[in-house]
Amino acid sequence: MSAKSAEATEQLDVVLVKAGRTKIRYPAELVGDDGNHVTVRAAWAGDGVRDFGFVRFEPGDVFTEHYWRDRWYAVKEVRAGDGTLKGWYCDVTRPAVRSGAELVVEDLDLDLWRSADGTDVLRLDEDEFAESGLAERDPEAAGAATTALDELEVFASVDGGLESLLA
Repeated sequence: MSAKSAEATEQLDVVLVKAGRTKIRYPAELVGDDGNHVTVRAAWAGDGVRDFGFVRFEPGDVFTEHYWRDRWYAVKEVRAGDGTLKGWYCDVTRPAVRSGAELVVEDLDLDLWRSADGTDVLRLDEDEFAESGLAERDPEAAGAATTALDELEVFASVDGGLESLLA
């Protein structure tokens, strides 16, 4: 048995919370945690195919997900089962909290997509964010969320910009 196969891979459950309820929970392999930046890898956890029009998430897709304890977003590199890069899906969230074998992230509705070739940078779900009432309930969080989306858009619009966040 090689040393590599003898090493146990640490698993985490990623728990995405929205409006106080668990939206989805899925297992992921811990790639790294430096105390602030947590990286996990997980297979597409949705049921079947999810076609957004600009990208399809489907069984076999692999997400390398980056979360921070001090940033209001998560960046997910999306690859097809054959390794082809599809793009980056970015969620605006409260800073991540790791507790034991759980990584809990609160989704704040705003999202951003950047295609692999960089030709598409799309702000998503701004209508859902407006309807969520966060601006009224928690103006500070709403401000941090919109600032995070603006920052992500700037990084996504520059070649190699999102990748620079992940280093």
